[in-house]
Amino acid sequence: MSSSRTLRIHELTPEERAVYAKLKPERLPEHVAIIMDGNGRWAGRRSLKRFLGHQQGARSVQLVTETASRIGLPWLTLYAFSLENSLRRPPAEVSFLMRLLKSYLETNLQRMMDNNVRMRYIGRTHDLPAEVQEKMHWVEEATRHNTGTTLTLALNYGGRSELVDAFRGLAAEMQRKHISADRITEQDIHRHLYTAHMPDPDLLIRTSGEMRISNYLLWQIAYTEIFVTERLWPDFRGIHLLEAIADFQRRERRYGGLGEDCGQVEEDPEQIRIAAS
Repeated sequence: MSSSRTLRIHELTPEERAVYAKLKPERLPEHVAIIMDGNGRWAGRRSLKRFLGHQQGARSVQLVTETASRIGLPWLTLYAFSLENSLRRPPAEVSFLMRLLKSYLETNLQRMMDNNVRMRYIGRTHDLPAEVQEKMHWVEEATRHNTGTTLTLALNYGGRSELVDAFRGLAAEMQRKHISADRITEQDIHRHLYTAHMPDPDLLIRTSGEMRISNYLLWQIAYTEIFVTERLWPDFRGIHLLEAIADFQRRERRYGGLGEDCGQVEEDPEQIRIAAS
């Protein structure tokens, strides 16, 4: 873990400290990505307007990010607004979400500075309203020298559109540098992804119990551990992030290889002869 990240474990709640005490700090994930789902259902179950669910979800973003910064989590990436949201949600809801994003950035900048959080964005952000882009750039510039958790918001984002944009960028580079297609590697594609500056996620958390990826970080999560919780995003807090990390630490990551409990690989000549016959 980078020495520039100062742990602030004493700022965790007593309940959070109890969970953190069971973790192995040297095995914290480097990058956690979250699909924040359930704002509308949270409001519906309380007979509230959907916008109140989104407001409560924004508070969860703030609280979870602060816990991440206190434990020294290097990268936290949140699926805030998908490309499909902008195309399929009612215009009034999309407009409200843009105002909520703008308000969140305005009111939380000081808390980001206090928590040493650096703000970044991925997605087709150039299609967002100009006043929202202006506020995004303002916060990104204000936090650019912070050395703690990098909070990345995926805005107007889609995993397939990211790959399209990456392939377009790579095709332009191939033409410019006269690179033949048979020389292209995975690393070349990675360089043109929105996330080229960050490691792939170690852990993907999905709230609301849905068992799908929802077009999120499709390239990057090839070997990511997935944790699904029934908890709706507006009820998700820092302690639940820590519980997901605890579950992550109980797993064995094999990246396509064999696990420690798979036994020795031995060749039995007789079995080979039978299989071949």
